[in-house]
Amino acid sequence: MCSLENKIAIVTGSSRGIGKAIVECFLKSGAGIVLNGKTKENLEIAEKELIDAGFSEKMISIQADVSKPEEAKKLFDAAVDRFGRVDILVNNAGVFRNSLLARMDESEWDWVIENNLKSAYHCTKLAAKIMMKQRSGRIINMSSVVALGGNPFQANYVASKSGMDGLMMATAKELAPFGITVNSIAPGYIKTDMTKDFTEQMVADILKFIPLNRAGTAVEVAYAVKFLASDESSYITGQVIQVDGGRVIR
Repeated sequence: MCSLENKIAIVTGSSRGIGKAIVECFLKSGAGIVLNGKTKENLEIAEKELIDAGFSEKMISIQADVSKPEEAKKLFDAAVDRFGRVDILVNNAGVFRNSLLARMDESEWDWVIENNLKSAYHCTKLAAKIMMKQRSGRIINMSSVVALGGNPFQANYVASKSGMDGLMMATAKELAPFGITVNSIAPGYIKTDMTKDFTEQMVADILKFIPLNRAGTAVEVAYAVKFLASDESSYITGQVIQVDGGRVIR
């Protein structure tokens, strides 16, 4: 069920957190993986852990800042050189920098938009060219529940994730004739390195709005991504799938 055997996946920003959980899930399901990160140290740590787990033959590791077009191209060229194709793209690379909009520097706005939305643009464009020739493929954007309802002090982050959903919807219609599906996953409050420093009070305030009354895990998000990457999801495209414990119910 939901096997990814012999599929080739690029997961951006996959040296830690949700991205690394997705890579581990994909590898266990039989996929070949292009591991990616912007920071050499984090990427080397993740690569070693995966090699020690016995996945060296199914994986390559490429350091690249996918917000830059030439580095995104380097990532895709390496994937095709090693594996000959790209079946799955997960646009996971992302950052945040919180600030009240009235006090937000333009550089803070630009940095988040470039790392989240522009990186998804570059990678989706490159993946589309490959997948259109193959007449098959899966593109999955890692969005956020804040794109569905907003969040104070995160205007730049919310705009970037909403933009990723808009990009997903447009490309879902463009690429459907080629057998390519495009969807988003919108995680809610997930236990990762990004949330480990939250105080008890911060966590309590967040859980008030989550009907399941707990944080999610990166593995739970990875399973949802795996489903959208599999053949079993072939009739789903243009959708935002929430993994949020009921935080946003529509």
